[in-house]
Amino acid sequence: MADLTYREALRRALDDELARDPDVFLMGEEIGRFEGSYKVTAGLWQKYGPERVRETPISEEGFVGAGIGAAMMGLRPVVEIMTINFILVAMDQVINHAAKIRYMFGGAVGVPMVIRTPGGAGAQLTAQHSQSLEAWFAGCPGIKVVAPASVADAYGMLKTAIRDDDPVLFCENLVMYNVTGTMPDDPDYTVPLGRAAVVREGSDLTLVAHSYTVQRALRVADTMSRDGIEIEVVDLRSLRPLDAETVAESVRKTSRALIAEEGWSTYGVGAELAARIHRLCFDDLDAPVERVGGAEVPMPYSKPLELAALPLESKIEAAARGLLAESGIA
Repeated sequence: MADLTYREALRRALDDELARDPDVFLMGEEIGRFEGSYKVTAGLWQKYGPERVRETPISEEGFVGAGIGAAMMGLRPVVEIMTINFILVAMDQVINHAAKIRYMFGGAVGVPMVIRTPGGAGAQLTAQHSQSLEAWFAGCPGIKVVAPASVADAYGMLKTAIRDDDPVLFCENLVMYNVTGTMPDDPDYTVPLGRAAVVREGSDLTLVAHSYTVQRALRVADTMSRDGIEIEVVDLRSLRPLDAETVAESVRKTSRALIAEEGWSTYGVGAELAARIHRLCFDDLDAPVERVGGAEVPMPYSKPLELAALPLESKIEAAARGLLAESGIA
């Protein structure tokens, strides 16, 4: 096992895949000499050169389109968008081209492409730089959307995404880059896409989350265990395809479900998952599925207001206790 930061795990995955497959190359703004805004690509330009680590103009629509074209011709581009907020100007390329080309060409042409991008809030980056927009893309057939919440998953899922024959939106989180964890010291280690993981066993309530909210969920579960309440935490890991069955198996055991996400609840990941849980587990539920999300406002700049808008541990715990109270447990 190796101890790495989330950032280092991503870099190692990129390094491994660049070395393994000459068709893999990176492209994005300032990812070469400057080594990327979050230093995920540090050292790779020096190691592989400008043909494999390509600097792009500040034109997300342009270089995402170039990546799609390269993928259609048989290469495997890994496109870095500085933050998910900047992907909005490339929505046409992602949704109308990358996600639909295999269908429109009758399966004869694919787009084996990864789009890496961080999202989330927590550093006073305000309304235009603090969004969690992954649910928008997860609603579109033809593109896979993943959001690893651990160091091992960041490494293993990025390798799998690069080897996938369809486009993958690989959602990271700004706060996660400095999170440390262990991962197998094995260059062949991969994690399949489309499978959720039970990351903490429990019997009283199922708490489902993705990305950095998984870390918050685990802390809430540890806090409530001191009161004898055992929460099972399920890390979705993948939003499309969505592994609803693993979630349902947990809910059948605990009879209660709480979904937490950093994005807005309305039309969010939790809304979709709640509908599936009610369908799959209607006879098993002792209470309606509860949801916690970010406040439905543009993210404020003020630190106190930013904290008020985020789904912090206190809000998740309050929702969990309220849900359990309906059953006379907490």
